[in-house]
Amino acid sequence: MNWTEGGQPIVDAAFLVHGFMRAPKTLWEPLSFTTKVRFVLALQHFRRLGNFKNNWTLFAGIIEAFLCSVGENYNKARIDEALDKTASWYKGDSMYGDGPDFHFDYYNAFVIQPMYVDILKVMAAKDEAYRKAYDVALRRMQRYATILERQISPEGTYPIVGRSATYRAAVFQPLAQLAWTGELPEELSPAQVRCGMTAVMKRQFNHPGTFDRDGWLTLGVIGHQPGVADYYSNSGSMYLASVALLPLGLPAGHPFWSAPFADWTMRKAWKGEDFPIDHAIGF
Repeated sequence: MNWTEGGQPIVDAAFLVHGFMRAPKTLWEPLSFTTKVRFVLALQHFRRLGNFKNNWTLFAGIIEAFLCSVGENYNKARIDEALDKTASWYKGDSMYGDGPDFHFDYYNAFVIQPMYVDILKVMAAKDEAYRKAYDVALRRMQRYATILERQISPEGTYPIVGRSATYRAAVFQPLAQLAWTGELPEELSPAQVRCGMTAVMKRQFNHPGTFDRDGWLTLGVIGHQPGVADYYSNSGSMYLASVALLPLGLPAGHPFWSAPFADWTMRKAWKGEDFPIDHAIGF
């Protein structure tokens, strides 16, 4: 793994430590002392990069939050910068800008909402001064998850808009995360989230051309569509789709897995059945 050349390594490192934060007993704690030391030194070296004006500020912030969570030397100023910038870019009704401008894409799902909430979770556990910001961010994420669930059509499709569309099911990371943590909004049952996301993933991952002959994900949204890939996309980055599988961290007996089939919102709506009214949030 490239830890030192260019800016891209801070992106890779941020997603790596997010995994450590989500499953420390499985992914971090079993590592040898030597390996942990090497990771910590490499992560601290990213302090050479800064002054980010988009979602990359959260990459710097989550690296420092991870270091904080495992009791290592961390830079609180980089965490606060990431939190303050992200909060200042809030546009309303759960949506953050990717920098000062609003982009109609899924970066709220790929990066912004999950990393912002999880940085705040670490800091709120350490300092109650962060608690209010965490509570607000979580409620916004719940609203955003409600919007995402309503994007799933009766056929298991969703609007393909914005850059990085080839991350496929990662579009639904907030839904997956809230299902895993047991924090779905009241209007969404675990079963309807499971069924809606399963319908999408069947459409995507069962389509011919989604995997190459060696079994690796190809560039595309539905099958192999290299023309949709951005210049920074490669085979490895396609695996951000795996964040849609966060509920695999739940036991088999959890209602997410054990509850019977349930229609998701748009499946109810387009069958002419009752479905919940939708309202924006004002904070």
